[in-house]
Amino acid sequence: MQIPRDAMLLRIFTGEDERHDHHPLYEAIVLKAREMHLAGATVLRGPMSFGHSSRLHTSKILRLSEDLPVVIEIVDSEDKINAFLPVLDSMMASGLVTLEKVQVLQYGSTSIMQGN
Repeated sequence: MQIPRDAMLLRIFTGEDERHDHHPLYEAIVLKAREMHLAGATVLRGPMSFGHSSRLHTSKILRLSEDLPVVIEIVDSEDKINAFLPVLDSMMASGLVTLEKVQVLQYGSTSIMQGN
């Protein structure tokens, strides 16, 4: 699978307690991205966050079950990301979604910069 050098980064901010069809939302998003043959997805769990409600979510000992932040990042071509957005919209009840243009320097074991 190839990703063009000029690609898009889809970043999804949500909480680990969010669900889709009785599964964690982050898991459902990654599995749907794989099903749609996107290049890859990474889930990052954060130790602290706040959002539009200003409610603090933290991993401090007394608050371990306080819906910690989760960020899902997906990089692929603009066309494939745009095709994924309506699917993502149907899965999410809340959260923040951002898009940005990125340059892919390496995907897999061969560097794009070297022209291989």
